[in-house]
Amino acid sequence: MTQMLRMFVLLLCLVGAVSAQVQRRPASEPQPADRIVAVVNDEVITHYELRTRLDLALTQLKKQGTPLPPRDVLEKQMLERLVMDKIQLQHARDTGLKVDDAQLEQALQRIAANNKMSLAQFREALQKDGIPFAKFREEIREEITLARIREREVESKIAISEGEIDNYLSGESAKGVSAEEYEVAHILLRAPESASPEQIQRLKAKTEEVFERLRKGEDFGQLAAAYSDAPDGLKGGNLGMRPLDRLPAIFSEAVTRLNPGEVAPILRSPNGFHIVKLVSKRGGAAVPAVQQTHVRHILIKVNEVVSETDARHKLNDLYERITHGASFAELAKLFSQDGSASKGGDLGWVYPGDTVPDFERAMNQLQPNQVSQPVQSPFGFHLIQVLERRVQDVSADRQRMAARQVLRERKMDEAYQDWLRQVRDSAYVELRLEER
Repeated sequence: MTQMLRMFVLLLCLVGAVSAQVQRRPASEPQPADRIVAVVNDEVITHYELRTRLDLALTQLKKQGTPLPPRDVLEKQMLERLVMDKIQLQHARDTGLKVDDAQLEQALQRIAANNKMSLAQFREALQKDGIPFAKFREEIREEITLARIREREVESKIAISEGEIDNYLSGESAKGVSAEEYEVAHILLRAPESASPEQIQRLKAKTEEVFERLRKGEDFGQLAAAYSDAPDGLKGGNLGMRPLDRLPAIFSEAVTRLNPGEVAPILRSPNGFHIVKLVSKRGGAAVPAVQQTHVRHILIKVNEVVSETDARHKLNDLYERITHGASFAELAKLFSQDGSASKGGDLGWVYPGDTVPDFERAMNQLQPNQVSQPVQSPFGFHLIQVLERRVQDVSADRQRMAARQVLRERKMDEAYQDWLRQVRDSAYVELRLEER
């Protein structure tokens, strides 16, 4: 199951739990009046939205067995998370990124299939649990949008030079990087991009207060849920099990000096202050052989002249021509707006991680010689055809691919936090939670 699908299934479980609680509320029980708790640019967040998300968070924390923070503390954290989601969704809207109904339908079908149901059965199951399908559908659209805005604004812009790969492969970090894997949890207290010395000092003092509470034995997950500005705060700040070289550099240097259960001294980065805990570690397995895919595509870019509708319509027309016997390669030479057009759209053999996530997800679902429906990525719309697949380890090429992926993952978390800080600082936000 992909990470996105796991997130969707978890969302389904949590929505179901909260829905059941709402259904059990007596009809005669008075309902609190709604009010605005935040203004974010040209939109508002209501107390109902906050209360609903807070109930979901509390359900999730209980499922994890995490001691619950005080509700008022968690409420403030949840409001900030809602603000961040709202800012990102607005940015997606303002920059023309949207998930159309066809893409959403494909995602819903994948979720249903993952639950071993048809889409009709899945819809019926949601309704039996008291979850309006239309509401669930829009929540999934938002989750996909947030994932794609991260891919477009952060992940697709991370560049790894050949020199960086050379340095990595010649350095100590590549000489049999320890096969050990580290499970790390962290708490981030984010600093505004143009923070004053006084703001930095206050943030440092708050971090020291949280660190002292940890030292006295308070639960890490509870404090992460209450104070961490990182998106994984409600998971106790847990980053999961990773090889050392796939942790942010600032974390990897710290955790090697820790025993499981220990917390490192406070760390400072451009994004703010970090508290890092080594949860556990284990010996890793040898790197397995990987699957390569020989793939070609036709790309139609979206711009001021060509709309998303135009691009999709053009590719639907090409898809029909291919299914009726036209040559994929010849059509790619005529119509593809990619450097591979002269080669009939042939991208050669690609490894996992070589293409952007949207492209790779669609490619991985294809059988050899199968042609995809139009697929959207940050570059435009594609028709994708898998020619063949093979599984092997290709010595030097494989090492460089692995090094590139390691370096990308090292940069990714920090780059995302930096981008979040920039969009948060550039937005107009007015918090009204304290107003009653």
